Amino acid sequence: MRFGLVGTGYWAAEVHAPALAGAPDVELVGVWGRDAAKAADVVAPHDARAYDDVDALFADVDAVSFAVPPDVQASLAVRAAEAGCHLLLEKPVALDAGAAAAVVEACAAAGVASIVFLTSRFDPGIARWLEETAAESGWLGGQATLLAALDTPGNPFGDSPWRREHGALWDVGPHVLSLLLPVLGEVEAVRAARGPRDTVHLALRHTGGASSQLVLSLTMPETAAGQRVAFYGEPGWRELPTGLAFEARDAFAEAIRALQQAAATGEAHPCDVRFGARIVDVLDAAARDLTG
Repeated sequence: MRFGLVGTGYWAAEVHAPALAGAPDVELVGVWGRDAAKAADVVAPHDARAYDDVDALFADVDAVSFAVPPDVQASLAVRAAEAGCHLLLEKPVALDAGAAAAVVEACAAAGVASIVFLTSRFDPGIARWLEETAAESGWLGGQATLLAALDTPGNPFGDSPWRREHGALWDVGPHVLSLLLPVLGEVEAVRAARGPRDTVHLALRHTGGASSQLVLSLTMPETAAGQRVAFYGEPGWRELPTGLAFEARDAFAEAIRALQQAAATGEAHPCDVRFGARIVDVLDAAARDLTG
């Protein structure tokens, strides 16, 4: 599978490009970014080309991996799908439900495969735990807390403008929702409230009657940073075990393999663009509740 990479930032250079260059049965053909010098830097360690025209890149490849802000990703993903490219997308797919729906529609119209790289879902240990948990019945609710410290010196995401503007809801919210929805079901009602700094609190009602509560932040002190995901109900409590974290590059390699399989078989992966768009629907509803 011939891949193009859209993006030239830290995540593109440290995760996407090396994982694509080292993946079996994959060729990293080229990289495009708005800064041509950065594109050249990203391809330098790999046998690939820096493109100055994104549509030319789409024309030369079978699949496109995106490592750009979500508002940029959504419009370019539609163009890539229309060019017949399979899509390996970052979360969130877009910053509003309409833009995410447009990507879904473009993929369906072109008949291309898609994967949204929700990191935890491509960690084999977490994936097994989630599958086992979802197989049990009688869950009544879930609790999730994801507190990050974006201002920690040396944090590679600290200078990310879109994270600073849109905060924890859109950055870490997709990760938490990707774990809650397979167990508790789709979300049918959302309420949201602001906490200190960029912290948001969400209360969700899921189809079937379960509920969940989320606390999300990018601006916690380093001493308060951490993550907890747990479910409760008739089986008792199930908490996401610690120590399962996979290296991001290894998880991305799993996502590449998943896209290859989906493209070869025509079978949709659970983390396809439709799932990514359902997550955006929840985030969009929460954002509207916060400003309503």
